[in-house]
Amino acid sequence: MTVHFIGAGPGAADLITLRGRDLLAACPVCLYAGSVVAPELLAHCPPGARIVDTAPLDLDQIEAEYVAAHTAGQDVARLHSGDLAVFSAVAEQMRRLDRRGIPYTLTPGVPAFSAAAALLRRELTIPEVAQSVVLTRISGRASSMPPGETLAAFGATGATLAIHLAVHAIDRIAAELSPLYGAECPVAVVVRASWPDQRVLRGTLGNIAAIVAAENVERMALVLVGPALGAEGFRDSALYDPDYRRRFRA
Repeated sequence: MTVHFIGAGPGAADLITLRGRDLLAACPVCLYAGSVVAPELLAHCPPGARIVDTAPLDLDQIEAEYVAAHTAGQDVARLHSGDLAVFSAVAEQMRRLDRRGIPYTLTPGVPAFSAAAALLRRELTIPEVAQSVVLTRISGRASSMPPGETLAAFGATGATLAIHLAVHAIDRIAAELSPLYGAECPVAVVVRASWPDQRVLRGTLGNIAAIVAAENVERMALVLVGPALGAEGFRDSALYDPDYRRRFRA
């Protein structure tokens, strides 16, 4: 028996990987985060599968589902939104499975920041403008940020910032980053990226708070900040330059 953690992607049911889809089809038990995972994905589950929405469950109850499936010798597909590597709350589940000696695998998914960039039709790393992307959040009810991991510290680098779980604090984000990037720095708030009702709010650090307030956005939104979002006139990448020597080109 194995628990298969699967990144379900940012929302659209067809953005799950082929591996994730096939694992869903092979597991007689499926645990999924119903509040953020597209229900259409459950169509891949085999007939008669036990399907459990974990949105109302606590960690002990989720662990109990794993233990019951382990006792019955049944593989589990565990669907999480986005990608498992960031902000997925998978680490504490794996720790409990390790303690019990229950095997598991991880299958990556499309992360929210990637889906947001696709919707914006923007590359987040532009030559000589921004070559780093910082995935971060701000302190909230769930947990505080470690010392040193602040918006000011990340903003001082000039990198593209992808700020998760923070649209409710857009005023604070704008206030802390404006001195570093400037009030005219472009900002995009991508709401429910890849879902049928996805939308984009575009602005600058100087006006994005007012725009978000007018649209009454409170959750399931990613805040992207940085000059790469509005870069024009940048030089071409050397990758395809005819004078750039590389081993794959004669």
